This record gives sequence, structure tokens and C-alpha cells, in this order.
Amino acid sequence: MTLVLKKSLSLAENINKFNKYANYVFGNISLSNTWTIQQKRHLNVHEHVSYSLLKENGIPVPEFGVAKSKEEAREIAKKLNVRDIVLKAQVLAGGRGKGHFKGGLKGGVKMVYTPEEAERIAGQMISDYLITKQTGEKGRICNSVIVTERKFPRKEYYFAIMMERAFNGPVLIASSQGGINIEEVAAENPQAILYEPIEINSGLTKEQALKIAINVGLEDKKEETAEVLLRLYDLFLKKDALLIEVNPYAEDASGAYFCLDAKMKFDDNAEFRQKELFALRDWSQEDQKEVEAAKHFLNYIALDGDIGCLVNGAGLAMATMDIIKLHGGEPANFLDVGGGATAQQVKEAFKIITADPKVCAILVNIFGGIMRCDIIAEGIIAAAKELNLKVPIVCRLQGTNVDDAKVLIASAAMKILPVDNLDEAARLVVKLSSIVGLARSAKLSVNFEIPI
Repeated sequence: MTLVLKKSLSLAENINKFNKYANYVFGNISLSNTWTIQQKRHLNVHEHVSYSLLKENGIPVPEFGVAKSKEEAREIAKKLNVRDIVLKAQVLAGGRGKGHFKGGLKGGVKMVYTPEEAERIAGQMISDYLITKQTGEKGRICNSVIVTERKFPRKEYYFAIMMERAFNGPVLIASSQGGINIEEVAAENPQAILYEPIEINSGLTKEQALKIAINVGLEDKKEETAEVLLRLYDLFLKKDALLIEVNPYAEDASGAYFCLDAKMKFDDNAEFRQKELFALRDWSQEDQKEVEAAKHFLNYIALDGDIGCLVNGAGLAMATMDIIKLHGGEPANFLDVGGGATAQQVKEAFKIITADPKVCAILVNIFGGIMRCDIIAEGIIAAAKELNLKVPIVCRLQGTNVDDAKVLIASAAMKILPVDNLDEAARLVVKLSSIVGLARSAKLSVNFEIPI
């Protein structure tokens, strides 16, 4: 029995042929006739969640509480019953201490001394947007703050366990120069960063943990530090983490050691095992267009340009953005519809792209392998009709059923400009985007009648 797949057959018909062949040769094997690529969005949790996880695993953290209102911040500060208090904005971005709020407050980490001051400052943080070097000018909403006892560190260290391709698995990273400037330390003095690869089958050993403790200068506290590192690795495994970062791990004025700040990321593939943890995801911290894209199994990342991109395949998407830039344009997004998108998914992709008011033109670049060009064409036409698109669409299709796709586009009598050559398509979309941008600036309308 020989398997012959035919271009003339639909994907479902070819899969049915494969299933019959596979069952004959191998036994009970089957493929689904719905192929989708789901966007992976590694779970990133707030600091207060990280604190709770550390505390549950016997790793020392300061006393803390989480406030979602200024009144709650005052009550938590009263319960702490200490003079020195720290308020930390719960925003999923680095550089909070050096950031600023749109309302004018400087810094997302503030020192206060009374419950009343905690109430006042928390009121300026909650419901405002914090802007840091990682958020861009839009910033991210702060919905809550950590209220915690302030420690006065005499010495700060850095510890992290993460999955790293260069080491084919997890690696323990450490430095004796922890704190807010760890990125500068890594850039200016790479020798200050220590790496200890972890053999996945045997895990982090006591000997490795002791070695790292000694090498960062904690020889007097090597047993205590090694125990913390072993518990961090245990947490890393139990929670299917991709990253557990403690910065700083610090000695306070009394000689005790605490994890004063922590960041964690988790593998989305393990969501079925970590349902309670994934229920803590804060969707307000993520780009809403990216969230919408994930619902439709699309890979979308917003960028700062004015040319929307709809492409199948991450590699082709990167190449498409590169050729747009080569011709002087700027892509507005990375959007990969994957290898098995439906017409409905393509329509949803257009909705997401055109929700960005900066978009002045759209380039569709599809290479049809598993993906059929006529399906893409149906989605483009449906989106153009339903959304009443005003921006020009340059469409470059190659591959499976491309002739059928061209017929569909031509018969639709819409302003979708088909171009076979990618270089020419990129050149054209850059020019059209420039024209639309200028027209918008002058508050003019543009009617595109461009023969191709």
C-alpha cells in the first residue's frame, strides 16, 4: 500500500488518506483535520505572588501584605507595626525603582514612615500607570502595591535559576554584586557573574550549592545559603518554572538574610499541572491586542511602526519586517497566523492589526505550504468587507492554490493590490504607507486606484 497525497484534494481529504494509510501500516494512529499553532505566553507573576511562593517553601522574605486600595495600605502598615516601610508598585516590568507614574510620582518603590504616609503614597500609585525602561511611554497599570517592612541591607547578592539553551537545561546564576544595577554589572564585568549548570537528572547537588555560596563570598553562611539555593531549585521544579530570580538576597543590619525582591516565570505548557498558579495571571499587565490574538491562536507582538504585517511562519515574518525596513519603512507589528489558519482567524488578525491607529498600510505575505492561499484570500476579503478597511492592502501570495486565491481577489473588486515579488511588494507598501501618513497629517482622504 502506497500513500499518495494530492494537491487537488483538500487538507481534510489528504489527512483522511493519511489516517487510512497509518492505520494499515502502524495501527491506530490519526491526525486531526484542524491544525493550529498556539501562541506561548510564559506566565509572569507579580512580586507578591513570588514572595508567597518563597515563603511557602521556607525561604526567608520580609513580612508583607498586598493592598488594592490606599485604605488597605494604611491598615497593613499598622499591622506591620514598624517605623520603616516600603511600598512597591505591582507592575510586571523591570526598573520600577527608577520609573515614574503618569500622575507625576517619581519611583515605583517608595520609603514611608507612617500608616498615613503609606495611605497617601499608595493612593498616588494605585490606578495610575508606571513608566519604566521596559514598559515604553504607555506604561503599565498599577492595580496593587506591596506593603512590607524595610530592611537595611549591608551586602546584596544575586541568585537565579533558569532554563538556558546554552547549557541544555537549567543553570544556577550567581553574583556577589546584586541590586538594581545587576544589568550594568553583567555588561561591564562579566566575570562577576557565575554560572553553574545543573544536570537535570541528578538536580542541583549540595556540593554545587556550597561551591556557589563560597564563590560569592558567603563562606561563613555557606550552609544556610546552600539550603536556600536547594529550596529555590525545589520550587523551580515543583512549579515548572522557567526562571526564579532573587535580587537582592541580602544581609540586613541584624545579620539575618532575606530575599528582598523576586521575579518568576513559568512554562505555559505546564498550565494543566499548575491551574492554581495560572489562575493568578494578571491580564491587565499584557497588551490587550496580544491577549486577543492569543484567544484566536495567533502570534502577535505590537511594534512602533505604521505598516501592518500578516505573515505565516515566524521566519518569514522576520524576513518580511527586515525587507520593509530595508525600503525605509517601519513595521507596526509581528503577526504570524501559523501554518493552519482558517479564514476566520485571518479576519480576526486583520481586526487586531487595524485596531492600531498608527497602521497606514498592510502587507500580507503568505507562502502556502500547509496553508492554502485561497483560505487566506477568503479571510482578507471577508475582513475588508466587514471592517470596511480604508487602508491599502498589498498582498503577496505564493504556493498552494495561489491561482485560486488570485481569482478570488480579482473577483472581489476590492482595493487589494496583488504583487508576486516580495521586494516589489515591500517597496509598494512603504510608499503607500507614507502617502496615507501624509494624508492623515493633512486631514485628507486618499482614493487608491493603482494598476499592478
